[in-house]
Amino acid sequence: MHYGHLIRILHWCTDQTMTDALNKLNLTAAQGRLMAFVVHRGEQPTYAKDVEAELHLTHPTVSGLLSRLEQKGFLELKTDPNDRRSRQIIISGKGLACYERMHAVITENESRIVQGFTPEEKTLFTQFLQRAIDNVRPDNGCGSKEENKA
Repeated sequence: MHYGHLIRILHWCTDQTMTDALNKLNLTAAQGRLMAFVVHRGEQPTYAKDVEAELHLTHPTVSGLLSRLEQKGFLELKTDPNDRRSRQIIISGKGLACYERMHAVITENESRIVQGFTPEEKTLFTQFLQRAIDNVRPDNGCGSKEENKA
């Protein structure tokens, strides 16, 4: 059995659960990741360039995602009073509710993944996954821009 194949199946299973949850909200996985990033930043101001760097996406891709999320009411784009060329990304109440739903799906997926594992096995599993990632990670992070869109 090939490890990569097993990892791909596990990813597909967890991704499908998230996709189903997001589809009910008329959202894509990329839109969900963008909102999660903004929520995780908390009170720290967030701009398109921050999203581009974190999610490894191009400016046009991020602009399109932000525009659609704003149209759907999941976030607001407010002009920065210190730099009128920049617009700060503000998550809306609807966006926070969506994030809470995504977080619940992630928590459920992670519980299912390690169902029946002992606490020691969970620790080892995490260590093995991290080591595997470290073994194959390119020097400057996984993947290239646009690769993470899907």
